[in-house]
Amino acid sequence: MHGISEALIERQAESLGLRLDKIYYPSSGDNRAYETAINSYLDQLELEGIKHLGYGDIFLEDLRKYREDNLASRGFSAVFPLWKMPTDAAAKAFITAGFKTKLCAADADLIARDFVGKDFDRDFLESLPETVDPCGENGEFHSFCYDGPTFKTPISIVVEKIVQHSYDILLTNGKKGKKHYWFAEIVSA
Repeated sequence: MHGISEALIERQAESLGLRLDKIYYPSSGDNRAYETAINSYLDQLELEGIKHLGYGDIFLEDLRKYREDNLASRGFSAVFPLWKMPTDAAAKAFITAGFKTKLCAADADLIARDFVGKDFDRDFLESLPETVDPCGENGEFHSFCYDGPTFKTPISIVVEKIVQHSYDILLTNGKKGKKHYWFAEIVSA
């Protein structure tokens, strides 16, 4: 859902000095492929003596419970350092700290095309309707962080163009519908 190339994610991890573990699984209409891949990854972590996994979730109770239950069934614990932090304060603190982030994807029904590919900044936050979470916690938008105080060096990027993709979804009334998203095609500069 981010539309970011694997090469950029690798450069991001390198600049942050973080280990990057990649998990590949086929897309499917259910969660089985994801759960199979995660369980295989947990097998690897267990061999390394790792028993805690961190998540950036802030307030989605059902997602937290899902993560905790799945990890607990394998003897792992989930850590949520941002849990229940007010998202408006978290977004402003992130910007104030000096992180530079581009909006790489957004729900076209909620976020104007003009913001996609631009920096996540105070202007963007002030433009958001009250129904959109300032951190995109409900999936309203996604971003790619390319610079900040924890980066060894900034990642030079350019936005080549903005494209729209539509996806078939199942609506709450059981009927099929379409969901539209903007994506910024971000590449190395």
